[in-house]
Amino acid sequence: MHNYDSKNIDLSGKTILVTGAGDGIGRVAALHYAQAGATVILLGRTTRKLEAVYDEIMAAGGPEPAIVPLDMKGATKTHYQGLNATIIEQFGKLDGLLNNASLLGVLSPFETIDSDSWNDLMQVNVTAQFLLTQALMPALKKAPHASIIFTSSGVGRRGRAFWGPYAVSKFATEGLAQVMADEYEDSSIRVNVINPGATRTSMRARAYPGEDPMRLKTASELMPLYLYLMSDASIEVNGESLDAQ
Repeated sequence: MHNYDSKNIDLSGKTILVTGAGDGIGRVAALHYAQAGATVILLGRTTRKLEAVYDEIMAAGGPEPAIVPLDMKGATKTHYQGLNATIIEQFGKLDGLLNNASLLGVLSPFETIDSDSWNDLMQVNVTAQFLLTQALMPALKKAPHASIIFTSSGVGRRGRAFWGPYAVSKFATEGLAQVMADEYEDSSIRVNVINPGATRTSMRARAYPGEDPMRLKTASELMPLYLYLMSDASIEVNGESLDAQ
């Protein structure tokens, strides 16, 4: 799947929301979606980073994006419902949602996991994504064919020592996506999961500080799959958990 020819992807006329759009894979996905013609809604915690992505998109001649500064650790259902109303008012529909924002947390033995850190990570990686996706369903239903992508990990398929909260959150992500994919199977909405794999990002560097990042794939090299799942070429793809590399 990751060998899909993304050069033929056209996302013109689509509106796509990307969480964690200020950095890492989210930033690169937003840039590629805009390059393919989509209007991108950039959601992230740091306004400065979102503005930098905005500037990159505009400099490249892409459609003008929207910026939504929002900390998913503290955001409530009301925030997300307000976002849905704004999207419908300004864009009429939402064609795609990339749930990309995640916290890594601290890798530690099970017995030393801090409950506050556990709660923060579950809030961002699981609860916020549930609340956001649920709130955006009215906007997604207005699109002829809407695509929801969740971001998982290899440790979300098979648990690994010391990866406690992060691994558990990704198991939950896989489960949420499976439930939604089954529930919306006969609708205009499709739900899939991407496991990016080892990628040259700041999060990966924190998890593996002794690793040589130059031996890892860049986020840009993963984009064919991200583009494919947002395009109409993947209309029949639903309920899949796919590896980007």
